[in-house]
Amino acid sequence: MSNVPLDAPPPTFPARFNLCAYYLDRNLEEGRGAKTALIVGREQRTYAELHARVKKLTAALRRAKLRPEERVLIVLPDGFEFAEAWFAVLRAGGVFAMVNPLLKSEDFAYYLEYSKARIVITASEVLPELAPAVRASRLCETVIVVGADAGGFRAYEDALGAEDERSSLAELEATGPDDLAGWLFTSGSTGKPKACVHAHSDFAFNTETYALRVAGYRESDVCLSVPKLFFGYATGTNLMFPFRVGASVVLFAGRATADELFDQIAAHRPTFLTSVPTMINNMLRSPRVADADLSSLRLCLSAGEALPAQLYQEWKTRTGVEILDGIGSAEMFHIYISNRPGDVKLGSLGLVVPGYEAIVVDAHGREVAHGEPGRLRVRGGSTALCYWADKAKSRDTFQGEWCTSADIFKRDGDGYFYYEGRDDDLLKVSGIFVSPLEIENALLAHAAVAEVCVIGKEDEEHLIKPLAFVVLKPGFTGNDALAAELKAFVKTKLAPYKYPRWFEWRTSLPKNDRGKVARKELKESSAMRSTTEGDAMQARSTQA
Repeated sequence: MSNVPLDAPPPTFPARFNLCAYYLDRNLEEGRGAKTALIVGREQRTYAELHARVKKLTAALRRAKLRPEERVLIVLPDGFEFAEAWFAVLRAGGVFAMVNPLLKSEDFAYYLEYSKARIVITASEVLPELAPAVRASRLCETVIVVGADAGGFRAYEDALGAEDERSSLAELEATGPDDLAGWLFTSGSTGKPKACVHAHSDFAFNTETYALRVAGYRESDVCLSVPKLFFGYATGTNLMFPFRVGASVVLFAGRATADELFDQIAAHRPTFLTSVPTMINNMLRSPRVADADLSSLRLCLSAGEALPAQLYQEWKTRTGVEILDGIGSAEMFHIYISNRPGDVKLGSLGLVVPGYEAIVVDAHGREVAHGEPGRLRVRGGSTALCYWADKAKSRDTFQGEWCTSADIFKRDGDGYFYYEGRDDDLLKVSGIFVSPLEIENALLAHAAVAEVCVIGKEDEEHLIKPLAFVVLKPGFTGNDALAAELKAFVKTKLAPYKYPRWFEWRTSLPKNDRGKVARKELKESSAMRSTTEGDAMQARSTQA
């Protein structure tokens, strides 16, 4: 664990402060230049080697006329170059904006227009979708491409090869803690993704509090992540936090699957695993789990979606490794409520991270009693300045030091927080609000259920009732008999009115680019099907 006590005063930062120096340069200053910083397959890069390449890329960005506080769009798979680009943008005083390299051309067009980025750093495999958007962009001037085929743009290695790391163009920009550093995009669950604008100190504050005081990163750690680096959850846990203590990071470019995770663990023996409930479930359901050697792991993190207690217990029984479930957001950069090593309360998201405050409020902003649901309001030293180019939404979410989320929580008398879902996910069944997560957790306790997502659907009386999309474990078949069994099972665990009225059997559930179940997509497909069924009934009535 870190030697920073939980009750230490909140961190402060000097007048001259740059995240590249805070995360990267310090490792050379503290004598870790020869230590392995990054591992990609069979290749490794030391802190000193990474630092030299970052300085060259910094010079290349300045030669491309990057000015302080200008956005650079990073569209890269996980690898050495992602880390180099991220640090170089900060070193030059720029603002990073990271997006999923697997997006389509129309999405890239949106991000280019929204960010007004003049410089893009990407990879050759992304160009088929990105290049048309770049060429149509009014403002994009420079594209630097990693890979053998630069597609007519500037080749990444050529850009670095033309620069001298000792030149004045490679020097650290004299930014301060309140200067702009990065954009973190929301998931876009209620529309187009919006950028949460963060300063240098925001990222360092959460590092000093959550990463050091709660998660307890160590210099000896080897870190591996399921989510990819474009997602702020992973940028923190698998780049920033390990670099703060001089640990080593394993990166891989491909899609995260259970097989890939087992292979990476076998090859690199990580101690620290960043995951999500979906992948924890997939690993436990894999036929490889029985023989996999997971003994190198000392800690697992989970966030992004609710972690069912049943899943935690299965993982802990199989591995002996604790999962620290927590909640964070793009608005606050990272995790601000979390379980802690040796203090995991099943079903809860744990306690407030030191340095943060959190309360649960009603629709009028008044704090509710323990056990009562309400919106979560949180404050701390990593709160975003605003949503870029959205004043109305910014005012609704950010009130002075406080950030009010759309997430519904309860807090018990001991200070532990329980996630109930987003305010637009709650179902009003029989006149009472019901959390879909509560029903999902009950279903996951049944031996047949591997994955589940519950949404609301109107019955013939136009009243909302639960509909469950279910992925079954091998050996089980979805039919009326199993549906009746699951309904009866839920009634033994929850109030009777909460049981699902309908079941839809799926081979898989749709996921978004952050690994979460795409609840919105399931809602839309259900609504479309209901409309089609209603039109068909109307047509039959007309024909009659």
